[in-house]
Amino acid sequence: MKQVWIQRIGDPEVLEVREAADPAPQADQVRVRVEASGINFADILARMGLYPDSPKLPAVVGYEVAGVVDGAGDRVDAFRDGDRVVCMTRFGGYSDVVCASQDVVRAVPDGLSFEAAASIPVNYLTAWLMLVRLGAVRPGERVLVHACAGGVGLAAAQICQHFGAEVIGTASAGKHERLHQMGVKACIDYHTQDFEEEVNKLTDGRGVDIALDAVGGASFGKSYRSLADLGRLFVFGASSLAPGSKRNIVAAMTGLLRMPSFKPLPLMSANKGVFGVNIGHLWHRQEEMAAMLGEIVDLFADGTFKPAVDRSFPFSEAAAAHRYIQDRKNFGKVILVP
Repeated sequence: MKQVWIQRIGDPEVLEVREAADPAPQADQVRVRVEASGINFADILARMGLYPDSPKLPAVVGYEVAGVVDGAGDRVDAFRDGDRVVCMTRFGGYSDVVCASQDVVRAVPDGLSFEAAASIPVNYLTAWLMLVRLGAVRPGERVLVHACAGGVGLAAAQICQHFGAEVIGTASAGKHERLHQMGVKACIDYHTQDFEEEVNKLTDGRGVDIALDAVGGASFGKSYRSLADLGRLFVFGASSLAPGSKRNIVAAMTGLLRMPSFKPLPLMSANKGVFGVNIGHLWHRQEEMAAMLGEIVDLFADGTFKPAVDRSFPFSEAAAAHRYIQDRKNFGKVILVP
């Protein structure tokens, strides 16, 4: 099989395609010939040595794939060779063959491409966990979505629309028109506008009911101050720690130092909540995660959700794919194909 390895900490060019023996599925596993692998910002942080959950380098990362079943263990009864599937992986997703527990494998709906299917698990599960499972988003609520044109951002926008909530998104100005076309109520250019001030104007001083923030640094504090009474802030990443393609320890430390501390008594007084989310730390709750993934896939099957794949890169151009994301060029998901 072919795999994309992170050889060592460094810029995107440290990614390298290598050959390895095909894995054999264990008793409860399905083997998948991968047609598409999703890229996530956690993969980029791992390459830069800024992701504490990353396996020790050199390593193969990747949390999600879609492809065709070509083998199964003795205890697998839900899938057969030739089935089109999407699944979650605990690293190793940058491979053209993976083995995954049947519990985290789902059938790809008819008419959905492999690239579209591979864009679903991480982005939509993260957004669903925040908005639906924990955030209990309601019709009429206002939701601030940072990096709204990214994978999680577009997933969140679609989930909000499904539940009747209004989205205020941050994105570079060149992406605003497309976001409006997708139903985003208001857009804020994070390059030229202070989103805290803009949210205050857009909500007549009330604030938003939910804020989704994977920027980190000072942004966490500003998002918290943008909440209305009973507001919920979800922090699920820290992209500001990696402003360029190379590791910058000064920038990372500055971002960490600018992150606020949230104290219990002020939280009680303000009637606000702060949640931290990392689906990589929920691998021991596979049944719950798989159940949510099933709900999400069903909404793709009936046409409620639409895939938002920006661009696909071959394994041989994995470095260009990472750089494309770090240059903030993508509108939606970026995919690797073997």
